[in-house]
Amino acid sequence: MARRCARPDCHQVAATTLAYEYETSTVWLAPLSDQDHPMTHDMCEAHADRMSVPRGWQLRDRRDVLPLFGAEALAS
Repeated sequence: MARRCARPDCHQVAATTLAYEYETSTVWLAPLSDQDHPMTHDMCEAHADRMSVPRGWQLRDRRDVLPLFGAEALAS
């Protein structure tokens, strides 16, 4: 079964994984991770494209770079 977007009332299929790092005030968007994880949020493409972060935070869009979790991320 495909994972769904975590945004309320959105029933689209997830395409992106979002993660936070409070220590550096950073939000990452990455390709959908292989597995669901309680510290990340899956989002559809439309919500990921419209993502904004609080003032003082930075958004790192790595969707075209590498998966957030998985073998490729661990190798770097």
